[in-house]
Amino acid sequence: MDNELTNDERAELEALRKEKSKTGKKGLYLQVSQKGAVSLYGMGRFPVTLYKEQWLKVIAHMEVIQQFIADHDSELKTKEANG
Repeated sequence: MDNELTNDERAELEALRKEKSKTGKKGLYLQVSQKGAVSLYGMGRFPVTLYKEQWLKVIAHMEVIQQFIADHDSELKTKEANG
């Protein structure tokens, strides 16, 4: 298998590195994915990627999600921040 990067892959990698350096290692940031979805970076190893209507549905239910987390706080685990 060839491990060399194409010029496009190098450019994309450089753009991602620049974006990460702007936001810092622990910051959250958003990008439009190649398929036109919204990717949220900084939550873990991989981005959380949803299409626009999915994000809007999550946002519209934010109070329900927050109440669920509060109601089930003793059952839920927390994950240490990356870094």
